[in-house]
Amino acid sequence: METAQSTQQAAPGAFAAFARFVLCGGGVGLASSFAVASLGSWIPWVLANALITVGSTLLSTELHARFTFGSGGRATWRQHAQSAGSAAAAYAVTCMAMLLLQQLVATPGAVLEQVVYLSASALAGVARFAVLRLVVFARNRAQATATIRTTIPVHATVARTSAPAGPAALCRAA
Repeated sequence: METAQSTQQAAPGAFAAFARFVLCGGGVGLASSFAVASLGSWIPWVLANALITVGSTLLSTELHARFTFGSGGRATWRQHAQSAGSAAAAYAVTCMAMLLLQQLVATPGAVLEQVVYLSASALAGVARFAVLRLVVFARNRAQATATIRTTIPVHATVARTSAPAGPAALCRAA
């Protein structure tokens, strides 16, 4: 007796979603930090950060739509646009942190730059998780919950529509 519940993926709880967010977003963020450092040696750091942020935002939004927040499908254009807004704020935080580091330390080493960048990214990531969970992917979670709560097994629906209304119905059918 299949129900719509079996075809609809349930949204994970906050802890599971955060763990998935850290794995997906953190993995992409960690790879991005190395890509920014590498690309930043060839072009200005701010431009390198912007390019890597665009690519990593597209990738992480897809991963979050498919795995982190339980929609199970591709991210919509609207979700990409909303996610881009939170990524722009994260970009601003990382840029401000790096500019502040350059103001405070004349020639920071690569390790210090990574520590500052990853710390700023982690702070921005926690805020981004909240935005993605409560705003960007909230509608999908609400629809999934509503679908699961209102699911009626197929056999119950068939039984209700095919059963006679009572003794009078049997007389008319004969």
